[in-house]
Amino acid sequence: MRLWNGWGNENSELAMELNSGLRGLLEELVGAGTALPQAALGDVVAKVPPTRLAAHPLIDTAAEIRVRHARGQSLPDWLDMHSGEVNTFPDGVASPESSSQVRTLLEHAKAEGIVVIPYGGGTSVVGHINPEESGRPVLTIDMGKMNKLLHIDKESQLATFGAGVAGPALEQALNEHGFTLGHFPQSWELSTLGGWVASRSSGQQSIHYGRIEQLFAGGTVETLAGTLAIPTIPASSAGPDIREMILGSEGRMGIITEVTVRVTPLPAKEQFYVVFFPSWERGVTVARELIQQRMGLSMVRLSNPLETTSLLYMGAGKDLSGVAALEQALAAKGIGEGKVMMTLGVSGSVQHCQQTYQAALDHCIEGGGVADQSGLGDHWAHGRFRAPYLRDPLGAAGYAADTMETALDWSKVTEATAAIEQAIRTALIDEGERVHVYTHLSHVYGQGSSIYTTYLFRLGDSYQQGMARWVKLKGAGAEQIVAHGGTISHQHGVGRDHKAYLSAEKGPLGIAALGSLCQFFDPDGQMNPGKLIPDDGR
Repeated sequence: MRLWNGWGNENSELAMELNSGLRGLLEELVGAGTALPQAALGDVVAKVPPTRLAAHPLIDTAAEIRVRHARGQSLPDWLDMHSGEVNTFPDGVASPESSSQVRTLLEHAKAEGIVVIPYGGGTSVVGHINPEESGRPVLTIDMGKMNKLLHIDKESQLATFGAGVAGPALEQALNEHGFTLGHFPQSWELSTLGGWVASRSSGQQSIHYGRIEQLFAGGTVETLAGTLAIPTIPASSAGPDIREMILGSEGRMGIITEVTVRVTPLPAKEQFYVVFFPSWERGVTVARELIQQRMGLSMVRLSNPLETTSLLYMGAGKDLSGVAALEQALAAKGIGEGKVMMTLGVSGSVQHCQQTYQAALDHCIEGGGVADQSGLGDHWAHGRFRAPYLRDPLGAAGYAADTMETALDWSKVTEATAAIEQAIRTALIDEGERVHVYTHLSHVYGQGSSIYTTYLFRLGDSYQQGMARWVKLKGAGAEQIVAHGGTISHQHGVGRDHKAYLSAEKGPLGIAALGSLCQFFDPDGQMNPGKLIPDDGR
């Protein structure tokens, strides 16, 4: 069963603990944390008010299921659940098994004036699935039972799924037919195909497989205005692409019920490697050159010095001797303080992987890189979905962890990275608090790169103090993203937490156009209100 107040399933083998090295590093960097009491599930269930929904055969109004669908996985959500200060809940949860049942639920909602929130894997980190205080009853529609492979066209390499299918089940179904989608966001084990489309998700190996906008071929969307069927066409010049209206729509226009995706034959080989560089500037240059020269890699990821150090300690377990030995070996080759770590991925035939990696490695060595010989690439692949599990042990020790991400042109990457980090690092200086901030480039493009920044800080004496600190930190980082012309979200979507910054990217006319589109599909504002569009745009 899923944890009600944290990431993942109960007793997950991916659950993490703070090893002594990481705990000591945090105490040195930000100070000793103060553990806070955690609310029990029963206490939060007792706060759930009576439902405002009339009885309906497809809707469950039990208090516990409403708690379990009340929040996602943002840091404010985590603080709400752990403090027990949860004040809004859906009035009921439906778990449809077909598009026709979703249609029935939407017709019922339209007739009764019910607000509807689509729910995929519950992994949103920007407030996508949280009920707003509007005075209207709220129905959450959990798509988890619509999780089957519905059709596969091997000749066209197209597969159609129920939108509620999660990453592992999707890959298992495709693998049985010799295919893969290759879409592996960090939330892969829990997030769903419909959620990936609705939030414009990006997988870790998007260089090779593509982002979700390249993979989304068509599908079905149930809206309050009717059923929107999007056909699968290889390419078209027949006006604007209807898929683009749904990509990133975050439930504002309707509920995605079926998704057809472009799939790829399973690769014969997939491998990950690590190369160290003496400085961030050298690593950024090589990352840009690798993608602009179209080396054929599936992934290029570059960690800055602080993240490199943090990752080495996080992965060391209780025995830190391996880290010391690695650093000593690297120092002997001129890779010392200020070093950065690049992770490279290759996918495809055995010959392609060998040739591609060798060409990439040769280029890295020419740029001053040193290849890791200790298997760190395999270690990264083994733990690639574990990072979200760190939040709970950090929280139990009195620390909070959150992330910000954006994408900018290469000419802005270095300056923007420094500015974002500095703004977050100094945002709590008035409280005398230190913040540990580090960054990696998670996805690279010919034009530019994403910038993914993680920050850790002390919660303080209460969850309320932790929330106030998060507001400062989030605002400081977001303001620098906007100031440098970056997107407010490269892969997490907009939701509630980012909507105030969307106008800087879309402009007033763009916001008005998006608002008009939502108005057409949802004239009474019943579909996931309060998300995506700024408050003054709808």
